[in-house]
Amino acid sequence: MTRLSYRSVFVSDVHLGYASCRADYLLDFLRSLRCERLYLVGDIVDLENMAKRPYWNARHGEVVAEILALAARGTRVTYIPGNHDAPLRCLAGQRIAGIEFALNAVHVGADGRRYRVSHGDEFDAHCATPRWLLRLGDSLQGFVCAVNRRCNALLRLLGWHYRPLSILLKTRVGAAFRFIREFEQRVADDARAGGFDGHICGHIHYARLHDHDGVVYLNDGDWVEHCTGLVEHHDGTFELLHWTEQRLTLARHEASAPVSMPLPVAA
Repeated sequence: MTRLSYRSVFVSDVHLGYASCRADYLLDFLRSLRCERLYLVGDIVDLENMAKRPYWNARHGEVVAEILALAARGTRVTYIPGNHDAPLRCLAGQRIAGIEFALNAVHVGADGRRYRVSHGDEFDAHCATPRWLLRLGDSLQGFVCAVNRRCNALLRLLGWHYRPLSILLKTRVGAAFRFIREFEQRVADDARAGGFDGHICGHIHYARLHDHDGVVYLNDGDWVEHCTGLVEHHDGTFELLHWTEQRLTLARHEASAPVSMPLPVAA
């Protein structure tokens, strides 16, 4: 099988151990590529959900096996735990089965630009959000994921392509859209203050590339609702991919060029 060749690949918010995880699409994505660097940008294994509602199937195990196989073939794999796999943060600085664990990383692109890489949950601390509201948000997220899973099962029976229905809510509900934009601005401001050219993260399940006055915000999305990953080509160009039965380029950030704005995943 001919594999797609990239310099670096970034995936986050896989949530293995959660019923709505689209491990099938991620497995196809991982088996279709070769890369020098693979960054696992948090919430790869949903330890938080597994403590409440244990769930695992063969596809989830196959994703883990494929990641280990990539490391064995020479890909440098860095695992940056997020808030749902936070217990793994105690492994920072260690290397296990070819996988390096870190709290964050600095990625130097092929064009020399420097990007901070982190899960992104650290930027939640800037919001004085009541704990009850966070719990309500988690419950609503679970409900939306369950609806998305059932609707897409029906679409598949009808012979239609996968559609991330939750993106319609996130872009049309004012409070959700404001949260996304404010989160993005905080991340970009922090990157600028740290002297970075950009910041690569996940966490909010909303893939996006955007230039904030010279500082690039890159969110690789998730594999629960939207099935997106971020890849870096060998010339330093970044590309945001949607990967299901229908594979799309959502946005591109050309090396040393302005960022292309993303297209709606559901289009």
